[in-house]
This record gives sequence, structure tokens and C-alpha cells, in this order.
Amino acid sequence: MIANITSSFSNSLADYLPTGIQLAYLVAASLFIIGLKQMGSPATARRGNLLGAIAMLLAVVGTLLDKQVLSYGLIMVAIAIGSAIGSLIAYKVAMTDMPQMVGLLNGLGGLASSLVAVGAYWQVTSLGNDLPIVDNLSIIISVLIGNITFTGSAIAFAKLQGLIGGAPIRFAYQQVLNIFLLVGFGIGTVLLVVNPQDLPVFITINALSLLIGVLFVIPIGGGDMPVVISLLNSLSGVAASAAGFVVMNNVLIISGALVGASGLILTQIMCKAMNRTLPNVLFSGFGTAIAADGSAEDNSNKTVKTIDLEECAMMLGYARSVVIVPGYGMAVAQAQHAVRELSDMLERKGVEVKFAIHPVAGRMPGHMNVLLAEANVPYSQLYDMDDINTQFENTDVVLIIGANDVVNPAARTNQASPIYGMPILEVDKAKNAIVIKRGMNAGFSGVENELFYHQKTMMLFGGAKDMVAKLSNELKQI
Repeated sequence: MIANITSSFSNSLADYLPTGIQLAYLVAASLFIIGLKQMGSPATARRGNLLGAIAMLLAVVGTLLDKQVLSYGLIMVAIAIGSAIGSLIAYKVAMTDMPQMVGLLNGLGGLASSLVAVGAYWQVTSLGNDLPIVDNLSIIISVLIGNITFTGSAIAFAKLQGLIGGAPIRFAYQQVLNIFLLVGFGIGTVLLVVNPQDLPVFITINALSLLIGVLFVIPIGGGDMPVVISLLNSLSGVAASAAGFVVMNNVLIISGALVGASGLILTQIMCKAMNRTLPNVLFSGFGTAIAADGSAEDNSNKTVKTIDLEECAMMLGYARSVVIVPGYGMAVAQAQHAVRELSDMLERKGVEVKFAIHPVAGRMPGHMNVLLAEANVPYSQLYDMDDINTQFENTDVVLIIGANDVVNPAARTNQASPIYGMPILEVDKAKNAIVIKRGMNAGFSGVENELFYHQKTMMLFGGAKDMVAKLSNELKQI
């Protein structure tokens, strides 16, 4: 009898003990969380990325060892093809094109989640089996979010790559069409809940969700793409989590939820940096043209002071402190290595050099940090907006390279300006400001920059990479 009790207790205990696969999933989930935390700082981001990669490897291996895997041969072929394509993309894509790649990968993640849901639906319904309502709703949610993420990211990629214009694309009755599509998807959802075997309805809601993704992104201006990319990244995580419920995979649910939550938090941070709400970003079409009401200050009668290379080099070389403000113009010109060389040269002359990074300085969150890290700019020289703003008053020279809206004082001083209230780098408080820019064009917001007309501001017109390289040559003569 004692033996029977012991055997029964052992069997019960075995039911509650985690398997090797479950332990691998637990470790992977923990590493995802730790890695995500470390990616919050440039100093630890590389290690965080490595931990995330290890976590994904554990998750993949654990899933491959699961008894539910049907064909290892097909999976190995898919892994080989995907690895080859991914390696080629990572090797070929320039750091300045990283936003486009991230947008594209977001879309592929959404598509993968949608395909998982489609496969699960086909596997059940093709055999004539019943589809439980919870599984049915999980499939529908995964299809909706995954397809929207896929086509929305494809449009974001096309805008960033210049395949289509960055201006908002609008047409008559656009909002009516959006509502019609959403209502149609809702009706399709109800019909599928009533009759899960209705394949034409399932195909229809897939088509509707793909079209919704296109119409979701085309009205958004190019200046708002950083926010859109963050939001689509969040949606790709939500889609993955929904796919996890479809296939009952715990680590997919957890990792998808982490991506979804972190992406949403990052989206809110980006909106705060632009002093705008998420609905305003998504539905206003901000970022393409000067406001028709002329709310921006009229600078037509103001003068612009220019500076030549020799004078600019002397100001920088004899300054005690210089703050470099990189913008998207620097990224487009791929001038990060030239900027780092200029920074090193100034430091050798005893100048204290810092870099001021605005949250929306590039075309995606962290874009500027990545570019500067690629050029081996020390992390200790990178300062966030809140940390550097208090130091501008004691800065001798601010060198602004291709930045515009993020340094526009109108955001702080002009209540009639469309960007009023947007947190900016307060470079106008420095003793001198030098702006490297091709011309006097407005930034993504379409608002003319008041900084260009300040008494303490001098313009150095030209391409970022060319001007910075010439400045370095001039500094050698000092």
C-alpha cells in the first residue's frame, strides 16, 4: 500500500514538474526581459541584443524539440533560406537605411503571425473539425493585426525608401471607406464565429485587413514615420502574441507581449517628444507643408548671417566646449564618420565635445545613437535632451548638422506655431550656434526655423559630409 501511495505521489509530482522544453521557455522569457532592460541604455544595448538573440535561440530549439513538430526537413530548409536572406540584408543595408529595414522586418513579423493563424485555421477546418470559439477569435485577431502590420509596414518602408512620396495621401471619402472596411471586418468576424467553416468569409476578412493596413499608413506624413514605426513594432508583437495563443506556445505569447508593450511605451515617448497625441499623429497628416493660416512667424524681412569654413574652424578650435547636434541631414549624408573625426580632432585640441540627441532626431527611435555608435563615438559623449538642455547656457559653440525642427525655438516661444510645446534641444541658449545645412528649407513639420535668424546663429551652407570634412582639414591648419 505504501508503495502504491509513493507511486501515486511521484506521478502527481511529475505532472507539476516542468519539462526540459518548459524550462528552456522559462529561461528564454527571462533573458528576453533582461535583454530588453539592457537595451534601454546605449552602454548596455549590445549585451542586451546578445541576450535577446540567445533567448530566441533557446525558444527556437525548445520548439523544434517539441513533439508537435511534424517535419524537421521542411523547417531546416526554411531556416536555411531565412538565415541566408537575413544575413545578406544585414550585410548589405547601410546604417542610414536602418529605419527602412526595421519597418520591413516589422511587416514580415506581422505576416508570419498572420500565416500561422491561416495555417491553424486551414488545418482544423480542412478536416471538418469544430473550431472552439476561443481559438477562432485568436485566429481572427492574429489575422487582423498581422495583416495590418504587414501592409502598413510595407507602406512605411516605401515612404522611407522614397519609392512613394512622404506627403500624406488623401482622397475623397477616405474616412468613410475606412469605417466601411472596419464594419465589414466586424461582420465577417460575426459570421465566422457562427460558422467557422465559411472559407470565403475567412478569405474576405484577410483581404479587408490587408487593405486596412494600407489605408492606415498612407495618410501619415513622412515626418511622423518614427512614431509609425514604433507603433507597427508594437503591433507586430501583439500579432505574435495572438499567434502564440493560436498554437498554444507560451514563449511566443510572452515574447510577443513584451514587444507589444515596449513598442507601445516607445510610441508614447516619441509622441511626448513631439508634444502630440497618438491620434493626432495618426489622423492629422502633420509633417508635410507650412500651415495655411500662416501661424509660423514671418521671417521674410529678417537677415541670415553666414560663416566661412576658416572662421568656423577657428571658432570650434578655440572654444572650450562644443556640443554637436546631429540630425536627419547628417544621416542622409552618411556623415557620421566624418563627424566623429571632427570630434576627435577637437578633443585633441583640448575642446570638450558632447553630442546632444533628440528622441526624434532620426527616422526611427534610437537611429542617431546607432549611427554614432557605428562611427565609434563613445557612449559617454552622448547626452539625451533632458540632460543636455541645462548645459547649453555654458556652451561656447553648438554645431548643428542637418537638424531642423528639433532645435526650433518657436516650439518654446511662439504659441501660434504648429510645433508650440514640442520639447526641443534649447541650442539658442548657447553662446554661439553654427548650422550646417544645404539651404533654408523648412523641416518635416513645414515650419520655418526661427533659429536661423538669431543674432547668435551663423549658417554654413553645404552638404553635411562635405562641410564636416572640410572643417576637419581647416582645423589641421590651426
